[in-house]
Amino acid sequence: MATKKKKPSKPRSKAGPKTWWQSLRRWVVRAALAVVAVFTVWVLVYSVVPVYATPYMLAERWRHGELDNRWTPIDDIAPVMARSAVAAEDANFCRHWGFDMSAIRDAIAEGGQRGASTISQQVTKNAFLWQGRSWPRKAMEAALTPAVELVWSKQRIIEVYLNIAEFDTGVFGVAAAAEHYYGVSASDLTASQAARLAVVLPNPKQRSPKSLSPTLMRRAAQVEDGAETIRRDGRAACFED
Repeated sequence: MATKKKKPSKPRSKAGPKTWWQSLRRWVVRAALAVVAVFTVWVLVYSVVPVYATPYMLAERWRHGELDNRWTPIDDIAPVMARSAVAAEDANFCRHWGFDMSAIRDAIAEGGQRGASTISQQVTKNAFLWQGRSWPRKAMEAALTPAVELVWSKQRIIEVYLNIAEFDTGVFGVAAAAEHYYGVSASDLTASQAARLAVVLPNPKQRSPKSLSPTLMRRAAQVEDGAETIRRDGRAACFED
């Protein structure tokens, strides 16, 4: 009886550089889509849920042991506080979509000696990202800010901003700051007190609204005037009822 000859088996092909690169590319694409999905859900959730903690707040809690932070709805914050923050940090807040192009052009013209971050950018950085000036963080901020502007109302942006901004070491949010510095609730802040708190925002660890330098006192007076100006000319309409 004749024996059947076995067909020679085909040699197994080894995964070459092309196959390895395709696998890596698929993994990178999937990871990127997962990151996008996480941030999309995160932005949507924070559009309605109080922001009780941020990456920076958690880092500060780890360093100092405890924080003073109390979420306060925008309706329970003196309107002049929101206007003062906008006057001090982003006077065109109601007129841009997350980036103030005129401020950016001015900053470039002055050689980067002045800041151009809007309140929307600051909220995005503080709520979702880490501190610092690294390019990855700036790139993520630039990508996330339009999403925040698209999903959140302007009133929601300023509400979150006032609740997560740092006003002193371990003191976050305007309610905690009002009690910490003045012994009053956020709803009872005066125009002068609100302006002083707004002046503290760029450098809260080095400034106190109760002991401002003459230069910062003049700046606080300008902010107080600016808050009234944006009320009169309509630049506060987008975040006020």
